Amino acid sequence: MTRLVRGADGRMWTVHSRIEWRNPEVSDDFEHDVSGGILPGIMMAGMLVVMTVVLIAWTPEQVVVPAWLILALIFLFAFFPVRWALRRPHTLVAESKATADELPPERWIGSVRGPLAVRQEASRVARTIEMHSLPDVEGPLQPVD
Repeated sequence: MTRLVRGADGRMWTVHSRIEWRNPEVSDDFEHDVSGGILPGIMMAGMLVVMTVVLIAWTPEQVVVPAWLILALIFLFAFFPVRWALRRPHTLVAESKATADELPPERWIGSVRGPLAVRQEASRVARTIEMHSLPDVEGPLQPVD
């Protein structure tokens, strides 16, 4: 999503976002980051598939499985992957070019989680730029040199 916004001072700003597939590294979170990469997730998914195949193979023919139970299991298994995909961090960027009025180029960057929150924050940043010529310092965007 990219938006062009004219600031109150006449500068043109570009507000855009991109999804981050890896969590940004923060020095404060270093001690708590004990993830072993994607291997544990792949192993858990593999074990889940093996257990599901074994359960289906050992089910006697006389057992009738209701359709609502199958749907409930599908929703249960899809919950965490869908939640993971919707909670990915997005990098929100607002940048302007240098103008003839000798206003310097500016770049503001911040991180927001979730697609709906990104859309709302991008709208809020665009409105703030239109009214005050800069993104709000109180928001997630911070100036970058």
